[in-house]
Amino acid sequence: MTDTQGGLRGWTAGRKGSLSRLRFTSLRLRLVVVFGLVALTAAVSASGIAYWLNREAVLTRAQDAVLRDFQQEMQNRAGALPVHPSQDELQHAAGQMAGSSQRFSVLLVAQDPSGKTVYGNSGGINGFALEDVPRSLRAAVNKRQKVTDANRSPYHLYWQRIDEHGTPYLVAGTRLIGGGPTGYMAKSLEPEAKDLNSLAWSLGIATGLALIGSALLAQAAATTVLKPVQRLGVAARSLGEGKLDTRLRVTGTDELADLSRTFNNAAEALEKRVADMAARDDASRRFVADMSHELRTPLTAITAVTEVLEEELESEAGGIDPMVEPAVRLVVSETRRLNDLVENLMEVTRFDAGTARLVLDDVDIADQITACIDARAWLDAVELDAERGTHARLDPRRLDVILANLIGNALKHGGSPVRVSVRIDGEDLVIAVRDHGPGIPEDVLPHVFDRFYKASASRPRSEGSGLGLSIALENAHIHGGEITAANSPDGGAVFTLRLPRDASQLTEENGEGTKNDEIGNSGKEGS
Repeated sequence: MTDTQGGLRGWTAGRKGSLSRLRFTSLRLRLVVVFGLVALTAAVSASGIAYWLNREAVLTRAQDAVLRDFQQEMQNRAGALPVHPSQDELQHAAGQMAGSSQRFSVLLVAQDPSGKTVYGNSGGINGFALEDVPRSLRAAVNKRQKVTDANRSPYHLYWQRIDEHGTPYLVAGTRLIGGGPTGYMAKSLEPEAKDLNSLAWSLGIATGLALIGSALLAQAAATTVLKPVQRLGVAARSLGEGKLDTRLRVTGTDELADLSRTFNNAAEALEKRVADMAARDDASRRFVADMSHELRTPLTAITAVTEVLEEELESEAGGIDPMVEPAVRLVVSETRRLNDLVENLMEVTRFDAGTARLVLDDVDIADQITACIDARAWLDAVELDAERGTHARLDPRRLDVILANLIGNALKHGGSPVRVSVRIDGEDLVIAVRDHGPGIPEDVLPHVFDRFYKASASRPRSEGSGLGLSIALENAHIHGGEITAANSPDGGAVFTLRLPRDASQLTEENGEGTKNDEIGNSGKEGS
């Protein structure tokens, strides 16, 4: 049973392979059609010309032989009759004439001595009759022509081809010069018609064979010509999929070989360029990561000092000279801003290096948003529209970063109150953050998630680092979600976060672990 199934699978696979090889692409189909049309036109033209030439030759040869024999019999047999023969004499002469080598039917018409019209028919009473002769032919035979130097005879031999019940006939007639009977002849051309039908069938079969041969030839030519093009297409797709070491085997010196050689050169240059860019990108990421890491040590010490200074500023003893107080406050705020920037840079390098991981947990969305707002003292400025008991399996720390950045951005650049609404859309969790500010300019909308993007060139410095929204977007992406920005028809900007309710499926598909890492801006105001 197993051998039978294996053989069946092998036969099916072989048949599928054959069908795939026989499948016509558009270019292949055009080649086959063009070859077929050319071959069909040539074959039909040649067959038509050959048939017409052979038809004329066969009919002319048979016709000339019959007319020559009839004319000879008229001169010998009918010419021997008296000017006014009797019925019996006409009948006997017609029978003798019909017995010639051509075997045609004969009808003789004359007047007997009493002036009565008599007929002599080689086929008896039911044989060839005068009614079987076309009227136009009878009129031409009986018409006396004017005798001139160019026309020495008053009567001539006339013939006509007719079709009687599907059978072709040659009908001819003439009169004896100097008086005597008028003779008509009918000869069946059925043998010649059969020969011509056989010839037509032969030419038709030859045309069909030529068409089939041309199709096979076109298929072979198309395969030969298009195989390098197909290989080029496969190589181009591989190159587009990121396999930059893809190369074509170059054979020959024709145009297709030049095309393959050009492709190889382009692929080699692209691979070198991408390798150089990747090396520069890795070096840049390492530089940012190393710089951020190196800055953390002095920043830790500076932060400790600024915290002491901040406590001195807030103490009632007034330990700071009023003249120095503005400078101290500036140092404290800028140190905090620099610390946030370093943390954000380190988080960005984790995303760029692909080392960011999810730590999933079952999260009550309403509780998570409330905790985020409460930790930053935003309860008075934020309205929450979320039902308790809405759960999702997400990374709570990264969700906190996303919410902090979206809500903080709305409070800072929009207008109060900021409204956060939660809804379930199928298998997705949708969180919308809307403010009541002037909205986002249309030319800024495409760039709100760009790193270090400033909406106004006249305000190059701000309290934020310019990385908050981009980090929020990356955290949404690592969950398999998305963030979109738009302007509400009622005024204000709306940021919509869409996340899958169960991100564990995504981590299983991507093979991500559950190792925890540091999360920038966790527990800090969005920037």
